[in-house]
Amino acid sequence: MDGSAQIGGTARTAEAESAYAWWRLLASLLIGSVGSVGFWAVVVTLPAVQAEFQVARADASLPYTLAMLGFGGGAVIMGRLADRFGVAAPLAGATLVLGLAFIASALAPSLMLFALANILIGVGCAATFAPLMADISHWFTRRRGIAVAICASGNYLGGALWPPAVHFLTATAGWRVNQVVIGIVCIATMLPLVLALRRRVASHAADLEEVAGANASLGLNPYALFALLCVAGVACCVAMSMPQVHIVAYCGDLGYGVARGAEMLSLMLGFGIVSRIASGFIADRIGGLATLLIGSILQGVALFLYLLSDGLTPLYVISALFGLFQGGIVPMYAVIVREYFPPKQAGTLVGLVIMSTIAGMALGGWLSGAIFDLTGSYAYAFAHGLLWNLLNGAIALFLLLRYRRLRLVPA
Repeated sequence: MDGSAQIGGTARTAEAESAYAWWRLLASLLIGSVGSVGFWAVVVTLPAVQAEFQVARADASLPYTLAMLGFGGGAVIMGRLADRFGVAAPLAGATLVLGLAFIASALAPSLMLFALANILIGVGCAATFAPLMADISHWFTRRRGIAVAICASGNYLGGALWPPAVHFLTATAGWRVNQVVIGIVCIATMLPLVLALRRRVASHAADLEEVAGANASLGLNPYALFALLCVAGVACCVAMSMPQVHIVAYCGDLGYGVARGAEMLSLMLGFGIVSRIASGFIADRIGGLATLLIGSILQGVALFLYLLSDGLTPLYVISALFGLFQGGIVPMYAVIVREYFPPKQAGTLVGLVIMSTIAGMALGGWLSGAIFDLTGSYAYAFAHGLLWNLLNGAIALFLLLRYRRLRLVPA
């Protein structure tokens, strides 16, 4: 990728670790915070959509599943475009797709059309996560872990702010009005911020040397390593999806009301911001693999705690702990990709591994609804998530033990 390339024909570059890099990080964080509404709006509106279309819980979970599949595919497409043209142009297009898809979803006369609109919402939302993480990783070397983690926190910052707002608007004006308002807000706020991302980083020469050394020391076929990362991404997010996707409906079923569930989701994602930033500091010191394993172990602990109590106060506490424990997992895949793979492929490869995590969220969200329909309880869904979490932890442990055995120094 040519460091002097620039959309619109203007050749402008900037150095990594510069003051501009930090401004770029701030703009990326804000874009991610707004654009992440594509994740959370469908979760909060799930009970209202289910009631209007009079469908089962598993069927009502379909829009979320399709949104996540759109997000996963969009992450790869947008990442590939960002590798070739820079992140600004695909992000501008994705912003329009996101906003217009939200508006279109408000007109859906059936659950299936609503679900199909959510595919486009997922595609638009995709540009505000994986491609932004890949892009910001080019702008930091010594502080790459914390930069990627802060950028990824936009998703959880939006998750802390959007659910209460979506619940309020849905309760007062209806879910259809909510969709229109969100679409307008996305277009009006995100497009101006994209202008801050038009520059390209000056050089990747140092990164190429570090990655070449890391791959040689690791001794794994790059395809095998990447395949393991993708399987780990699926496994961790099947486990992660149970609380994130169904906590609102779960609280409604327990008699606490969907408003309490929306508050728990907001609390969960708010503490996830702390987790993500902390994971960045940790990754800069011990590497992405070790940080991934720590997050996997702690996520398993939180899932187990959900099995022990369904009281209102315990659920608030456990939801906060779940956010605090698991928030740093997903950004670590981007950090690991940047440690062991060429920077010119960062957008595509980060997009692919994030697609695997989204596939896990989509699969887990649907499976949890199906298990509830089958058993009438979410207890088995939590236990099911624990099994997938064990697989994720096993892969992380295998890679870390290999890393330690070869005495690998992280890039």
